[in-house]
Amino acid sequence: MMTSEPSDSQTLDSTFSRWAYAHYFNFVKNKDIKNIVVKCTLCAQPKELSTSRNSTSNLTKHLQRCHSNMKLARKQADNESGDKTLDKTKQPKLTFSRPPEILKPQEVRRLVAEYVVEDMLPLSTVESPAFRKLVSKIPHVLQSRKTFTKDLDEAYTVMTRELKKTIEVQNHVSTTADLWSSNNRSFLGVTVHWIDSVSLKRRKAAIACRRFRGRHTYDRIATEIEDIFSEYGLTPEKITACVTDNGSNFVKAFREYQHVESEEEEGEGEEESGEGEVHFVDLHSVLSADDEDAQLGLCVLPPHHRCAAHTLNLVANNEVDKWLATNPESRAVYRSATAKCSSLWTKSSRSTVAAECVEEVSDRKLIVPTVTRWNSFYDAYSRITEMSLTDINNLCTQFQIKCMNDREYLFLKEYCAIMKPFTVALDILQGEETCFYGTLQPTLEILMAKTLAMKNGLSPMTTGLPEVIVGAIKTRFAAIIDSKTALLASVSLPKFKLRWVKEEARRDHITLLLTTECRTLTTEELAAVVPDPPQPAAVAPSEEDFFSFEEQVNGSADAPMSVETEVTSYLNSAPVMESLHLFPRIKKIALRYNAPTPSSAPVERLFSLGSLVLTPKRNRLSDGRFQRLLLMRFNRFFSQGDGEMG
Repeated sequence: MMTSEPSDSQTLDSTFSRWAYAHYFNFVKNKDIKNIVVKCTLCAQPKELSTSRNSTSNLTKHLQRCHSNMKLARKQADNESGDKTLDKTKQPKLTFSRPPEILKPQEVRRLVAEYVVEDMLPLSTVESPAFRKLVSKIPHVLQSRKTFTKDLDEAYTVMTRELKKTIEVQNHVSTTADLWSSNNRSFLGVTVHWIDSVSLKRRKAAIACRRFRGRHTYDRIATEIEDIFSEYGLTPEKITACVTDNGSNFVKAFREYQHVESEEEEGEGEEESGEGEVHFVDLHSVLSADDEDAQLGLCVLPPHHRCAAHTLNLVANNEVDKWLATNPESRAVYRSATAKCSSLWTKSSRSTVAAECVEEVSDRKLIVPTVTRWNSFYDAYSRITEMSLTDINNLCTQFQIKCMNDREYLFLKEYCAIMKPFTVALDILQGEETCFYGTLQPTLEILMAKTLAMKNGLSPMTTGLPEVIVGAIKTRFAAIIDSKTALLASVSLPKFKLRWVKEEARRDHITLLLTTECRTLTTEELAAVVPDPPQPAAVAPSEEDFFSFEEQVNGSADAPMSVETEVTSYLNSAPVMESLHLFPRIKKIALRYNAPTPSSAPVERLFSLGSLVLTPKRNRLSDGRFQRLLLMRFNRFFSQGDGEMG
């Protein structure tokens, strides 16, 4: 039986003919009684498309898939009532236009720059054939590498300018600095930190990761740091402290070029030296001094803080290891237990079969420690002690390693129990967002108390270890414990106040110290509008477990207040950061003394990102280009919506 061909009237009455976007297609022929064939006029090479008489879904999908970047116009309908009915059903779904701001060339280029910088991709990505094919459908996006690099340089200039403005309006900031070497190149990294006076949240930014040539001597370090500070208008008066590690070159640089004495102290020193005493100076040596020496003579660095996390690492790596290796009760078992643990780490990390055996026993992999991080050793020991002694010896038998005895297993258990508060303190001090300098003193106090509480119930192998740890902490932190800066930072931090102090006489001393400091503030320094306090910031559960204090009665402060009233009301207020808005004097002290970070971990994180940017495949990246890419990535310039591309 022959099927009759559809007539022209049937074609005109089809859904396609009444479709609002039919004018973008040309009718070709009737395919059969149910389907027709049309040709798209928007395609560069028009091709025939098949669609149903009663449905335009195939054509709609074609427009969405191939022409979504175009703004399509609806045709004017002849039958108004019919088009209204059509608009109420299917037509509202056919939205092919994009928001106007997405189609702006500047915005699209900014997104491309964010993609390259945030994911730390090579600049040659913009010239990759696959990438260019991907963005070929988006107008005004395709750029050459040269143009893209120029836009990045302009964005870096904008970031630097805005950062300088932000730093300029801050009264107190702190910095961290360190040296890093990669691919036979050395870099000096510097980060800056401050507390926002409105939100009371910590802010940070990287200001340098500059190439450092030559030997890492203290005088060259001092010159480079001072030059970076001068570039951003960071004076010794604005910088409350610069935090570095315990390297001898950094320590000597700040010891030699740190401005300590005030003008009054210098005047007193001159009077004590005697009026009749005459000092002779070799004029020839002064005039013939090198330019570099003259520059060093003018170099002045801010106060210096040693990294608390690095100092605690030294306690664990030096004092603790030395005592365990020399104590008669622990010497033999310490060496044998660590040797067997090392054998397990080595075997499981180098053999896939051994790693599978470990996963079958503990459902987890063994941790291989890093030499420069003591925390990794603790985590590695702790992972092994999570398994039973029977499982450990079964693994040793499979790996052909000497089995662990009960005494060695007990030693590892006690060692991990004693050092547990130590690791929690390290994690707290290496924080950034909620970690202020006032965290250091309470952390050390509670760490020593928790460590001494572990003495009871220990075996002779480790019974003296808690006292060794506490003694080492007191020795290495002698200049910080009970110092004016540390005490004011802690008491002005609402989270701690005096809650960590047990002795009444000591509490009175710290209260007097805070009251005296409040009296030194002038009226101009306190002239600020108190904003509405934001919501309290979240605190990590590990910190809540580490710091446990008795609850205090909440109070309120009415302005104006005397110094004594403000101090008393503050000490009785809620232990939340936002309460500082009610006490202008305490807030001023907190913003100054809590600006530094307890550790130099932020600059270490800068170097961690640097290792992802300066990879062996990108070893030809210039020093300036590397610094610009790294700083824009660390400061999240594009992801925060500040970056604009021309």
